[in-house]
Amino acid sequence: MNFLELTQKRCSIRQYADKPVEAEKINYLLEAARMAPSAVNRQPWFFVLVQSEEKREQLQACYAREWFRQAPAYIIVCGDHQQSWKRPDGKDHMDIDAAIAAEHICLAAAEQGIGSCWVCNFDVERCKREFRLPEEVEPVVLIPFGYPANPDAFGQPKNRKPIEEITKRESF
Repeated sequence: MNFLELTQKRCSIRQYADKPVEAEKINYLLEAARMAPSAVNRQPWFFVLVQSEEKREQLQACYAREWFRQAPAYIIVCGDHQQSWKRPDGKDHMDIDAAIAAEHICLAAAEQGIGSCWVCNFDVERCKREFRLPEEVEPVVLIPFGYPANPDAFGQPKNRKPIEEITKRESF
């Protein structure tokens, strides 16, 4: 499959099969994240892999949605404000770098037949406490992942704006 086909396949999965994800596939996702580009190559990220029942319950308390509880595993994508590059006007690129790494995880998951979903609306302070994150490290995205309950979940038509509506040529 080419890259465009992969982007068309990737979607938010919110129903997971009761089947663990193999260690080699989890390592593949983490390696894909590690290879993500970052501003000035600072790589200001950490990835907290959550698989044990105890830690899964702690993370599920940070985002209390029933579908979220179904995932067999999670990756907490974190960014370190002390390591991230700041643009001359002060813009901190940590969020951008973490987002790129998170999407690398989601694309790699789709390529491997694993479902994933971005979760940004969660209790950040509780997550920091439960996973003992240092003060300068911020949890940016929670990524539940696992095999989709519905094998036909990938590749459904997406509702996207037409290219003409979102592309400006030469200037806005």
